Amino acid sequence: MKHFLIKYRFNNGSQEDWHREIKRFITAIEDDPALNGRISYRCMKANNGSGDCYHLAAAEDDEAAKALQEREFFKRYTGESKRVSGGSLEVVPLAIIAETAFRP
Repeated sequence: MKHFLIKYRFNNGSQEDWHREIKRFITAIEDDPALNGRISYRCMKANNGSGDCYHLAAAEDDEAAKALQEREFFKRYTGESKRVSGGSLEVVPLAIIAETAFRP
């Protein structure tokens, strides 16, 4: 499993529009038979009004990650992510060292 943290500060546009775009992206993943059950994606924002946003993504394997990157909806979403972040977008590959058995 490959994990990534995407972090940025929301800088441009309407937050409501951006949240709708995130939901469309997640729906597109879930509606894609080659990706559903192979890609996990969660979006969170800091609850302190700072505009800091965090997205956690996980791909079952390299093939799932590659399939996602080839989708047109991924390319659009990536471009929109860069726009709303005003260039502050950072993608950090993560390696799990240890974890609990419980996964919500």
